[in-house]
Amino acid sequence: MRKIFIFDTTLRDGEQTPRVTLEPQEKLRIAKQLEEMRVDVIEAGFPIASPGDVEAVTIISKEIKNSIVCGLARSVKKDIDTAWSALQYAKKPRIHVFIATSDIHMKYKLKKTKEEVLEQAVEAVKYAKSFCEDVEFSAEDATRSDPAFLREVFLRVIEAGATVINVPDTVGYCVPSEFGALIAQIRSYIPEDIILSVHCHNDLGLATANSLVGILNGANQVEVAMNGLGERAGNAALEEVVMAIKTRKDAFNAYTDIKTEYITSLSRLVSGLTGIPVQPNKAIVGINAFAHEAGIHQDGILKERSTYEIMNPKDVGLDSSEIVLGKHSGRHALSERLKQLGYVLSEEELNRVFERFKVLADKKREILDRDLIALLEEKRIELPVYRLTNMEVTTKINNSSYAKVDLEKASERYHGEAEADGPVEALFNAIENAINMHFELIDFSLKSVTAGKDALGEALVKLKKDGEVYSGRGTSKNILEASVIAYINALNRALA
Repeated sequence: MRKIFIFDTTLRDGEQTPRVTLEPQEKLRIAKQLEEMRVDVIEAGFPIASPGDVEAVTIISKEIKNSIVCGLARSVKKDIDTAWSALQYAKKPRIHVFIATSDIHMKYKLKKTKEEVLEQAVEAVKYAKSFCEDVEFSAEDATRSDPAFLREVFLRVIEAGATVINVPDTVGYCVPSEFGALIAQIRSYIPEDIILSVHCHNDLGLATANSLVGILNGANQVEVAMNGLGERAGNAALEEVVMAIKTRKDAFNAYTDIKTEYITSLSRLVSGLTGIPVQPNKAIVGINAFAHEAGIHQDGILKERSTYEIMNPKDVGLDSSEIVLGKHSGRHALSERLKQLGYVLSEEELNRVFERFKVLADKKREILDRDLIALLEEKRIELPVYRLTNMEVTTKINNSSYAKVDLEKASERYHGEAEADGPVEALFNAIENAINMHFELIDFSLKSVTAGKDALGEALVKLKKDGEVYSGRGTSKNILEASVIAYINALNRALA
């Protein structure tokens, strides 16, 4: 079995995710976890991009001892000088130089001829080689480049000293059959001792597929980012590529050195620091990746895990699978959960509880343990529903906002007031003061759902309580009202 080198670019391409910025110390936290996970190469940043990137690459170079620390540079001396100024402290430094090789990029972006690009690539590799032994060369937009020109560039930069050749599908253009053929062709003419790398983007949702087919056709390094972060639709996701290789060793006849049990914790760290939530149904790291609600699936899982799970959740750092009780769940799952709570029921008793369970499940997204206990004790479960009756908010320029809200639930009335830096925050705080409860706001967004002056605004809110995430949606011509409705809908779900 051959080893596949994992090149992580979360701190470079991942940070290029729109609206993501990481502080140097935050990058260091991620880098240390990547090293603990045994990532082979950590691309720590693009030093010429900003003083912050220089600082981040410098401190990572000083701290990381086992992984290769890499810095990106255009094929320009100033870029390479700046990259080396930060990388010089690394125990295992790598300079990663790139230049575009497609006709589109050369004509419209670089405004250079093929001859000029070839000369610049060769000179850049030679110059980088004067600083360190390990030099990676990337042909930007390789998959839309002339294959004959690509061959000439790759062979010349190898002659100039490149140790790694990277083939980026920069705009996620390739389909797997095309990409596999290209990688096989390149592997056929570059020396065996040269590492062949792939760097795939997800514009068509094919980044992981293309990365894996690249491995099948001779690539032995794959460039990935945690949670699939990156420009536009992102990069191939580290967790997907690594777990595909681990799970399907028979297909790839390959392995990585990654300690996969660190995947979940790293995913959560990256999500927390970047502010980019992981979608619930995201492969490997989504909260639903090892969760089961459908009765048939739950029955299979409870009898034999491998019926519906091809991976062991412990392999990615989770304690176990999750059986979620909801409207699609069956008797077997309900019975098992009741046993865990200490209730062993006869068939007749279970049938009675199951009937009441199904009625409740139609009203609630998820049935919790306290709901089951109430069902067993034949208590009526009230679904608390708060409703907005009035709201007021005043805001002054360069000053704080003050909000008042009135809520009702059944015949009860609630009033809350709060002050904050902005009107939305003040309103949310007033709601919490009204019901005397606190929720962690983990996501809030606003968008227009119709056009014109009287456009409807739609607000989305996600709240966290006791480790669970609850979402709410609200629409109104008044965006503040939409925000409050969304918040109340989310907290109603949390309290249901």
